[in-house]
Amino acid sequence: MRTLRDIPALRHALAEYRQRGQRIALAPTMGNLHAGHLALIEKARQQGDVVISSLFVNPMQFGPNEDLDAYPRTFEADQQALEDAGCDVLFAPLNETLYPNGTLKQTRVHVPSISEGLCGSSRPGHFDGVSTVVMVLFNLVQPDIALFGEKDYQQLAVIRKMVADLHIPVEIIGVPIVRAADGLALSSRNAYLSKEHRAKAPLLYKTLCDMRQALEASGVEVSAHDDDYQHQVLQQGRQALYDAGFELDYLELRDRTLGPVESNTRQAILLAAARLGSTRLIDNLDVLLHAPTETSAAADTASAR
Repeated sequence: MRTLRDIPALRHALAEYRQRGQRIALAPTMGNLHAGHLALIEKARQQGDVVISSLFVNPMQFGPNEDLDAYPRTFEADQQALEDAGCDVLFAPLNETLYPNGTLKQTRVHVPSISEGLCGSSRPGHFDGVSTVVMVLFNLVQPDIALFGEKDYQQLAVIRKMVADLHIPVEIIGVPIVRAADGLALSSRNAYLSKEHRAKAPLLYKTLCDMRQALEASGVEVSAHDDDYQHQVLQQGRQALYDAGFELDYLELRDRTLGPVESNTRQAILLAAARLGSTRLIDNLDVLLHAPTETSAAADTASAR
């Protein structure tokens, strides 16, 4: 594996691969790698001929009171893990390499609508920082495919919209969440959890599973599309997390495009963000909603008239 720090060296290496007609796969990371990151590399190996991973703790996506300085940096261990996983090139630039004029004077990429709400509400400017650094990496690497984890579902949706809106010729592949044995979604920030909070953290995933079961239950008398029923399930989930000691940021049911659930929505997603102590956890879970019954559909039609 080649470890490159500067842009000219990266471009020289990429030119070699392109001359050979090889398909380039990019897996961006901020380091402190775990099995979830390595799943990106594994998928990249399956989909591409050459695997490039970036390691860059992007200051533009951290708010003024967030954990930029404390974010875990484990470069040597990350470098070894990537090499063992079969990565071909590690691009690990310095801040001044990507942002030579500093972040305050950096051109920013804003993806409207889909970056608002959910994590966008509690982390203003975060997705502008994400979309900007991803655009920079896309311009430098010009990958054929790029891989992102589905744990950061809103981030993945923002990147997909940016690629579609700006006609960027890269295929975006989402990689499923990798979980610990007790269900906790793997995250670099899990290292912040105290022993007590680490034992409690899997309740976030368990709560989402309980909610999915309630929404997908085939024997319920009330349609899973009924607004009152959805509200009841969401409120029960929120209360369960509150009772367990979580400080809830949000817990919502959306369609797979992050729009509101409608009467014809079949594939939905539960999304949650909550804090335990100073650690912010996010998670999501797919939900398959049932079609409204003929009776409820007829009632809806009648009420519309």
